[in-house]
Amino acid sequence: MSRRAARVPRAVDLASWLRPRIDALLGRAGCSSVVVALSGGVDSVALLAGLQRAHAGQPGGWALRAIHVNHHLHPDAARWESHCRSLCRRLGIPFTARHARIELVAGASVESLARDARYALLRAAARQGELVVTAQHLDDQLETVLLQLMRGAGVSGLAAMPELARFGRTWLARPLLPLSRDDIAAWARQSGLEWADDDTNADQRFDRNYLRHAVLPLLRERWPAAARVAARSAAHMGEARELLAELGSTDLVGLQREGALDVDRLASLSPARQRNVLRAWLSGRGLPLPDTESLERVRVELREARRDASPVVTWAGAEVRRYRGMLYAGVPQQASSTPVETPDWAWQARRSLELGPGLGSIRLVRDAQGPIDGTALPKRLAVRFRGGGERIRLRPDGPSRTLKELLRERGVLPWMRFQVPLLFAGEGLVAAAQLFTAAAFAAQPDSRVRYRLEWRGAPLVLAADPVADRLPSTRV
Repeated sequence: MSRRAARVPRAVDLASWLRPRIDALLGRAGCSSVVVALSGGVDSVALLAGLQRAHAGQPGGWALRAIHVNHHLHPDAARWESHCRSLCRRLGIPFTARHARIELVAGASVESLARDARYALLRAAARQGELVVTAQHLDDQLETVLLQLMRGAGVSGLAAMPELARFGRTWLARPLLPLSRDDIAAWARQSGLEWADDDTNADQRFDRNYLRHAVLPLLRERWPAAARVAARSAAHMGEARELLAELGSTDLVGLQREGALDVDRLASLSPARQRNVLRAWLSGRGLPLPDTESLERVRVELREARRDASPVVTWAGAEVRRYRGMLYAGVPQQASSTPVETPDWAWQARRSLELGPGLGSIRLVRDAQGPIDGTALPKRLAVRFRGGGERIRLRPDGPSRTLKELLRERGVLPWMRFQVPLLFAGEGLVAAAQLFTAAAFAAQPDSRVRYRLEWRGAPLVLAADPVADRLPSTRV
């Protein structure tokens, strides 16, 4: 499982080399401590040991710890975890293990599934103000550029791995990117380190391994500086990515209203700028980017559909709909969870009520200007969602109207009309989110106790078209 190699002449003093780089990365990220993603292989072991030695020379400096993700995909996975734990114990570094449960899907890349699971666990485990560092190096960057090229990636993909990037609530850094695999391995041997060998790294059924063992030796034979040249090209692409991001942000200012995009204004841009601003818009909403075909469908099909249609383009993890001349992006409806209904809400004791993933929470808040008469509310309420046929009277002398009709008039997006929380007292409808309050529960000028129904973390509910522009907000 592990190996100790004979000492060789030191190519680089990794600890001394790392110290100013980590200080600079911590400063750029605004972080004060470091957590190493420790796989147990030579690269991450060298990174951890180098950081430990750099850290040891700085009393009172940044804190250091390690996280190991056990994917449970290899017979030696438990031994690798044990090796990492023992290494950290010897180095005096706090150690945490996280366990991935990966469901293998036919046709899906095991490499991608493992990587996604690993990064998700690292994001969740990282603390505020803690810089996550990984051990990717110059040769990894070359492999990434070539893999992205073979996948037909654009500027963002060909920019490959940045040295520093946002990572959930904190940042991820790759301080070893300028060093080659041989540089790092030479220092590990020089330092007498032990590391775990993963025999799957020789399995050429995996794309990255095929590149590493079958393709790169031929490239280096012809172009010895291939890795550094590719890294330079990736850096140029990184600059281009930043410029495109700036242009996309500028274009969004004139196109976006309350999170939605104006279709006609979008069409006034050149096709290339349309694609760029669509990517910027989707990224800003935290959604996965579409492939080329889906992006083109969003750009062309949604615009050219009939004005009275409600077209939609869906891909893994996201969808875009058109309604009243605007584009709306979100999670596909079939992927959304069923709203959580609560038949017996003791609202005075349990102040906040979760509605389900993506739907936020509600609570009744005491407010001197609130629309609900607190003295009319029973101690227990019910929260439901539309089932059809609900009616509400908005004025004591007014007609009873269907909720369906009122939601349409108010500009609630059609696909969100069954996601609006409804507050009931017995069988009587008290309020529909912050949109409507029934006359029987409405506060009067002399009401002593008033409440408003607050919907926190609400999804986009109201249409951002010219009719809805008269409303105070598209979030209710």
